[in-house]
Amino acid sequence: MRNILIISLATAFLFGLSSFTTSETNQKGEWIHLGSKKVNWGIEKDVIEVGRHEGSFSKLKIKVRGGDVNMRKMMVTYGNGNTENIPLKFHFKKGAESRVIDLKGEKRKIKKITFWYDTKNRSKKKATVHVAGKRV
Repeated sequence: MRNILIISLATAFLFGLSSFTTSETNQKGEWIHLGSKKVNWGIEKDVIEVGRHEGSFSKLKIKVRGGDVNMRKMMVTYGNGNTENIPLKFHFKKGAESRVIDLKGEKRKIKKITFWYDTKNRSKKKATVHVAGKRV
């Protein structure tokens, strides 16, 4: 009985993680975890190098864990060197996620994602920003 309970809890946990998957063999239309960054306090700029996950994506989504972040903007640098500035101007509370962000063009290879933000976190916990892309 105890083993069945443990297996059931483990299965539920794994299914809960499926919204941001890290597998490189994902099918079209699935969300792929592109990278994460633990943010510092104050006014900052951070870069997530997409690297080995570089591929064709049509949408992005942001999740914030651990603390709060005031996002100002995001700049996506594509594989061909072109950039797209995306104003966010949103206060992400711990555990929040963004709307689905449509990228210009049909399918885009992403080289890196740059964020501008500030934090005023009285709980002394640094936030971690996670970014996922949706395969075309």
